[in-house]
Amino acid sequence: MVSKFGFFFFLFAFLAEFCVAEEIVYIVKKGDTLYSIARSYGIKDTDIMKLNGIKDPQKLQLGQRLKIRIADTPVKAGPVFEEYKVKGGDNLYRIAREKGIRFEDLCSANGFRQDRLLKIGEVIKIPRAGASGEQAGPAGGQKPAVNTDSPAEAAKAGSDATPPRSTAVKTVDPSLSWPVNVKEVSYMTGKLYGVMLSGEHYEPVKSLSRGTVVSAGPYRGFGKVVIVQMSGGYLYVYGGCERLSVKEGDRVVSGTELGSLGIDAVSQKPKLFFLVYRNSTPIDPAKAPRS
Repeated sequence: MVSKFGFFFFLFAFLAEFCVAEEIVYIVKKGDTLYSIARSYGIKDTDIMKLNGIKDPQKLQLGQRLKIRIADTPVKAGPVFEEYKVKGGDNLYRIAREKGIRFEDLCSANGFRQDRLLKIGEVIKIPRAGASGEQAGPAGGQKPAVNTDSPAEAAKAGSDATPPRSTAVKTVDPSLSWPVNVKEVSYMTGKLYGVMLSGEHYEPVKSLSRGTVVSAGPYRGFGKVVIVQMSGGYLYVYGGCERLSVKEGDRVVSGTELGSLGIDAVSQKPKLFFLVYRNSTPIDPAKAPRS
C-alpha cells in the first residue's frame, strides 16, 4: 500500500514534469517543512519564502496555503526522501553520520531543533544526496556532500582529509577553565575554527559542560574524538584523545573525564583540538558556556 507521503510525492513529481513556470497552491499537511516541500518540487525553500512573504521557516501552520512557482526546467521524477524508523541508541547526529548526510539537512528536513531527542519507533525523513542537484551519494559513484567545518565531517570526507596546522597563539583569561591543564592556547586559522591546547601526555580530558555524548570514536588525523551535545544548540568537540572513557549516549556533567590526551601525529606533542558550535556555527571556545 502506498503511503500518503509517497502518493503526494508521486503526484508532485508527475505535475512537475508537465508544468512550466506554473504557479500553483499547496496546502500544508502534517509533518511538512518548507525544506521537504521545496525538495518535492525541486526548488529552493528560500524561493517559497520569498513568494509567500515568509520570514520564519519554522512557523508553518497546518492547512496554510502556499503559492508554489514550479521551475522552468522540468523536475525529473524520483524520490528525494527515504523513511527511517528510529531504533535504540539512535540520535540525529549518529543517523546523519551513518547516512552520509549533513546533520543540518536532517534536522531541516524534519523541522527538528538540533537538540531534539528521538523516540524509539518514530519515523523520520532522510534526505537523499543528489535529489536537488547536490553531489550524488555512493550509488552515483561520488562522495556525499559533507560539512568540513567540523573534525568529524572532515574525517568522513575521505582519507585525504587532514586537520589544519595553521595556528596563532593568543592570550586568554588565565582564570578560564579548559578541558586540560593548558600550557598554551593556539587558535586555528585554517578551515576549522577552534583552539589547539597544549597539555601533558595521558592527562585527563574533562568535559566543560553537561550534556549527552553523541559521538565517541576515532577520526583520521584527529585521534579519538568525543562530541558532547548540550541544550541550547551547543556541540562541544574534543579531538586528539588517546583513550576514551565515555561512549555514545552517556550523560556527562562539567568535569566528567572523557578520556586521556594523546600525541598529535604532526607536531609529535600532546595537543587537544577543542571546537564549539552553536546552531552549526563555530564560536570562540573561550566564550562558550562552562557549566
